[in-house]
Amino acid sequence: MTQPNLTYIPLVLATHKNCVTATSMPSSSSRHSSSKPLISTNSSKAAAFQLTTAHQASHNRQRSMGDAAIAVMEEEGEQEHIFRSRFPPVAVPDGVTVPDFVLAGAEAYADKVALVEAAPGGRSYTYGEVARDVARFARALRSVGIRKGHVVVVALPNLAVYPVVSLGVMAAGAVFSGVNPRSLAAEIRKQVEDSEARLVVANEVAYDKVKDVGVPVIGIGEQGLMAGAISWDELLAAADRTGPPVVPLEPVQQSDLCALPYSSGTTGVSKGVMLSHRNLVSNLCSSMFAIGTELLGQVVTLGLMPFFHIYGITGICCATLRHKGTVVVMDRFDLRTFLGALVAHRVMFAPLVPPVMLAMVKNPIADEFDLSGLALKSVMTAAAPLAPDLLAAFQRKFPGVQVEEAYGLTEHSCITLTHAGDDPEKGHIAKRNSVGFILPNLEVKFVDPDTGRSLAKNTPGELCVRSQCVMQGYYRKKEETERTIDAKGWLHTGDIGYIDDDGDVFIVDRIKELIKYKGFQVAPAELEAILLSHPSVEDAAVFGLPDEEAGEIPVSCVVRRSGAAESEADIMAYVASRVASYKKLRMLHLVDAIPKSVSGKILRRQLRDEFINMIKPAAA
Repeated sequence: MTQPNLTYIPLVLATHKNCVTATSMPSSSSRHSSSKPLISTNSSKAAAFQLTTAHQASHNRQRSMGDAAIAVMEEEGEQEHIFRSRFPPVAVPDGVTVPDFVLAGAEAYADKVALVEAAPGGRSYTYGEVARDVARFARALRSVGIRKGHVVVVALPNLAVYPVVSLGVMAAGAVFSGVNPRSLAAEIRKQVEDSEARLVVANEVAYDKVKDVGVPVIGIGEQGLMAGAISWDELLAAADRTGPPVVPLEPVQQSDLCALPYSSGTTGVSKGVMLSHRNLVSNLCSSMFAIGTELLGQVVTLGLMPFFHIYGITGICCATLRHKGTVVVMDRFDLRTFLGALVAHRVMFAPLVPPVMLAMVKNPIADEFDLSGLALKSVMTAAAPLAPDLLAAFQRKFPGVQVEEAYGLTEHSCITLTHAGDDPEKGHIAKRNSVGFILPNLEVKFVDPDTGRSLAKNTPGELCVRSQCVMQGYYRKKEETERTIDAKGWLHTGDIGYIDDDGDVFIVDRIKELIKYKGFQVAPAELEAILLSHPSVEDAAVFGLPDEEAGEIPVSCVVRRSGAAESEADIMAYVASRVASYKKLRMLHLVDAIPKSVSGKILRRQLRDEFINMIKPAAA
């Protein structure tokens, strides 16, 4: 779509190799149905909302909004409030696949460590070894029958070899689909079957769960524990002996699918999200727009977020490898191991979930470490809202560490809104309770969930986004795709938020998680933030329970700090004194832990079900 003639007041004119400032806005991703094998093509549907700059200029009323660009546009006779980035657009290179984009220039860093496991004696890869083994694995996949568009499910924990596997799958023209190796066998089988996978890659953690799923399994690690698996080492060695593949690799197009991550399923049935090379390259260009050449080869990133998650593989691994930094790989969170890794590996950037930040601030184990000499420059949290009191406590304990919040979703290839790129010297800093600003190349609007009407600034509505990062659709789920991506290419996120006068975006809650108390909307995240500000509350979750009179009532489960004496009634009174009467908690239960997904999101549905089962005997 041609970039409208809007007023931009850029913060940073940041440029990067293959991601330079441009004068045109790329077209939006398109929707289409899929068929086996998974090969996507770019549709011409984007033309439905393409307008020339001159035509738009005759319909748009433009004005400057702080540092962000706004247009009140006429689209097919309807007035639209559409918001764009405060930064100039960036170009997205054509014809480049994800592996080519990520590993470009690797030969100049051949001896530099690209990936290293944090555990003592853990595996490491140099850039030369990553590039070599990605190519070897791509060739080897041909020998086990993998062809362009075939899905390969990767059931591995966070290991140094993980990005090698995923990039090798993509380089072969196949489709990478990560799955939590610690899921139940039935859950992994469901993903293998739903994706119509032709191959699984696993280690001993998940091998017993995948050995009988009906497709070949490549085993990485101790082969004695994986009888019947194809040996990773032997497969790569065979590829070396045979040289070029007997069946030549098919050319991989940027429009081809490269990834099929599955949505979390915490708010519905888990679905395969079809992402193309263009989707991921576009997202990387947008999200890395402010990284200058002076940081090439310098950044050390913590790889704790699960790599089967879109942020883990794209936002951590691909982004760091693109800029020739080092990923310090951690499989599971242990506070001592985590803090030791920060110190020993001189980690500079750490994407974290709020519970980890909470442990850094409140857990006495942190006092065992001398953290005064940390190299840590910034942390980013994106999986769950960051309570203001936790943010303040973290900044008091780690005053030299910048805390960035971000917002992203699998259906948009990863990061959508972020604090990254703040420029304090120019006075442009995203507000700390926001999730940041709109990235370059993206269009955002907020719509009334009931009417679909787009809303002006400072008015909460469902956040919608349109860009080249928008998924191709849900695999084999046409109706769900059409409910999520409308005819104009807008991805409806299901999240409620608004944009303020300065272009900062605030997320209020999810549509499906809003509690309707006597017609009033109550946001669980707001009440959780208040609960976490109580000195005796370690963790908390809020959700709605059905109620005959009110429709729903707000209730909470709370983890009380060790040694705290406050009762349930005391904590409920604390919240009641800080909110309107309709937002008051009606019930509160003390628990040992709040169940969360691997990405840190509260499993409200599970909590709600457990709470209902707990109160049923009492009601009887």
